[in-house]
Amino acid sequence: MTDTFTIAGREFTSRLIVGTGKYKSFEENAAAVEASGAEIVTVAVRRVNVSDPNQPMLVDFIDPRKYTYLPNTAGCFTADDALRTLRLAREAGGWNLVKLEVLGDQKTLYPNMPETLKAAEVLISEGFEVMVYCSDDPIQAKVLEDMGCCAIMPLGAPIGSGLGIQNPVQIRLIVEQANVPVLVDAGVGTASDAAVAMELGCDGVLMNTAIAEARDPIRMARAMKLAVEAGREAYLAGRMGKKLYADPSSPLAGLI
Repeated sequence: MTDTFTIAGREFTSRLIVGTGKYKSFEENAAAVEASGAEIVTVAVRRVNVSDPNQPMLVDFIDPRKYTYLPNTAGCFTADDALRTLRLAREAGGWNLVKLEVLGDQKTLYPNMPETLKAAEVLISEGFEVMVYCSDDPIQAKVLEDMGCCAIMPLGAPIGSGLGIQNPVQIRLIVEQANVPVLVDAGVGTASDAAVAMELGCDGVLMNTAIAEARDPIRMARAMKLAVEAGREAYLAGRMGKKLYADPSSPLAGLI
């Protein structure tokens, strides 16, 4: 059977979500999205042209009829900025499923959780379906879920750092308690990082820089597709237990 997952009532096959920033061109971005097999693409509303027909438009290269656009609030440092950005996105493109991120500072790009909670509450009251970037804190993650967010997106490491999953124990705790999809968002650097996230039981992985800044973005997009699939299969298969000592592969009984 096809291993699908659901966000806000929408079913998806690919568990890899990719971004639309930092690419050399819209053409390269479109080719990478195709190679990744992703069905959802994130769009930084404050940075990517999706509404001015007098300028090159992302929608001319990545068809919104084929892919689910996920407007995000990248670059927002207050709840008010995030709210304004997503209201404009809904007005411009009719997008209701959104990714909320409210950043704390320029150096770390860690989420500002008080402002994130404030914005999430308002967005949900206005009928938005909110996927939320958050700290890898199980308590905060549960608060966001109980508030009504449709997906929890803890960072694996700082945005754009490529450091991989820094706190696997906390990610696992978030996954174990969640009743909505959990997707690692930020920090993935290479395919093994994506596999680790999936082996922890995450429902998906979101990435941008890891593909866009690879030496060969198209090949890296394919690698990430395969890594997410492999990590998911390994999680479903159930890994062997770790042991302190060797355990022979062949039985010892009946030796000649």
